[in-house]
Amino acid sequence: MKALLLATALTMLLPLEGYAQSSDELTKGPNDTANVLNYGMDYGQQRYSPLNQINKQTAKSLVPVWSLSLDDNRSQESQPLVYNGVIYVTTHNATIAVDAKTGRQIWKTKVEYPPETPRIVCCGIINRGAALYEGKLFRTTLDAHVMALDAKTGKELWKETVIDWKNGYAQTLAPLVADGVVITGTSGGEYGIRGFIDGWDPATGKHLWRTYTIPGPGEPGHDTWPGDTWQHGGGSTWITGSYDPELHTVYWGIGNAGPWNAMMRAPGDNLYTCSVLALDPKSGQIKWHFQFSPNDPFDFDSVADMVLANLNIRGQPTKVLLNGNRNGFFYVLDRTNGKLIAANQFVKTLNWATGIDENGRPIESDLTKKMRTTGETVEIWPSVWGGKAWSPSSFNPNNGLVYANTLELGMKYTPTRPQYRAGTTYWGADLAWVFPKDGNVGYLKAIDPLTGKAKWEVTSPTPRWGGVLTTGGGVVFSGQLTGEFEAFDVDTGQKLWGFQTGSGVEGQPVTWQQDGVQYVAVTSGAGGAYVVYAGDERLANVPAGGSLWAFALNPQTSP
Repeated sequence: MKALLLATALTMLLPLEGYAQSSDELTKGPNDTANVLNYGMDYGQQRYSPLNQINKQTAKSLVPVWSLSLDDNRSQESQPLVYNGVIYVTTHNATIAVDAKTGRQIWKTKVEYPPETPRIVCCGIINRGAALYEGKLFRTTLDAHVMALDAKTGKELWKETVIDWKNGYAQTLAPLVADGVVITGTSGGEYGIRGFIDGWDPATGKHLWRTYTIPGPGEPGHDTWPGDTWQHGGGSTWITGSYDPELHTVYWGIGNAGPWNAMMRAPGDNLYTCSVLALDPKSGQIKWHFQFSPNDPFDFDSVADMVLANLNIRGQPTKVLLNGNRNGFFYVLDRTNGKLIAANQFVKTLNWATGIDENGRPIESDLTKKMRTTGETVEIWPSVWGGKAWSPSSFNPNNGLVYANTLELGMKYTPTRPQYRAGTTYWGADLAWVFPKDGNVGYLKAIDPLTGKAKWEVTSPTPRWGGVLTTGGGVVFSGQLTGEFEAFDVDTGQKLWGFQTGSGVEGQPVTWQQDGVQYVAVTSGAGGAYVVYAGDERLANVPAGGSLWAFALNPQTSP
């Protein structure tokens, strides 16, 4: 018995060595195939790994090696982190450390927040992940706090209030550690908030800076808001930004303007809603901005992943930023200065604009102009869910393509005039969904970022809501709301493998190698996140539950 207890204790200690993640480690990205230290797999959020043990030939031999119940029936959108054989995963009410080889829970720290919080905050009772730095794990909480835990024990080290959640603010994103600063954003764009991005001291939790996404009096861009509309202008920041260590620049997507009714915010572009901000991580100072949808007419939130890559532009290697925008256009920007390189339609149906002009501004269609001037109901494509929602994409540096889950869904859109009341919704529109005639809403596409054209696509009658991962083995991983986790050929889109997890997959897959074995992990669980689609039979049976799954090749059947 004593020998068994000693062996168990030693086993528990083995994966817990070496917790001081440095800035140098965080910059390794996909070159560190044993660990996953960043949201997005690397600072540029390419979600690519050079690992190739799982490849086009062997993927069919994938099997689950373990699964762990997350004891949570809410949606699971968290991206796991992996460090020295330990997986860290978050839910809305817990942070969990797991032995990466066995799936054994090492520690679990509950997150406590007022029970009335879910009745006020928007949108989704979820958490999308954590950050690691210098032996600490950083995460946000639904009731608008940011906290640090000891990565070895799960003990809370500090916890700071961001803002009063009772006014509609929430924190659901994974923090970003850049240049030694913990950076967080906020949710609540549909509650009449004034959005912002914060910087925190990782050692103490001291608040270092705040950059508002809606400029106040005396700040550049304030004149793009008429009257006092800036006070409740939205501009949430609920998806984690990217970071270029060479340029010492963070790139953060900014959400929709509030309320949705653009006539209530006219005239003016309503900076910096529906934009990307380039920030100094030490001070939060804005270096440049690019606005995708000025005076946002249809909730074309622009928080989704800002992917950093190097492309050959007119014969010159160029640092670019790639964004499949909710407005249906795929953008390529020079990330050194924010100048537009390309912007092309990447969805099949788009009628709110006819193109993007040379200055990067959308050329609005007669339908959009009609809505702006009359307030009449119009049928608009894409819908408020966009051509691509929050779902993170993957850039494959081997072929220069972006792999993304996109949507084909329209809407009947009628502007309304809501009254602002703190802690209540501030929408500004009535909606009715318009489905495509062929019945396919979800598309996994391999997109040329410079043209917006798809090399191949895989269709689905339900939205594809989770993240995408590509690998050096020529495999694309993603999941479906029907519960299936899948692998596809990166060149053709041919399905190579699938596994039914038993609950909707909207998590973000990651891969790493340990003791010579390549693993892939993803969270599953779509508990009730799609109330907006209530009544549509295609989503009536989305399975709930919450689990973390790990897969590897079956050694008995793989070559």
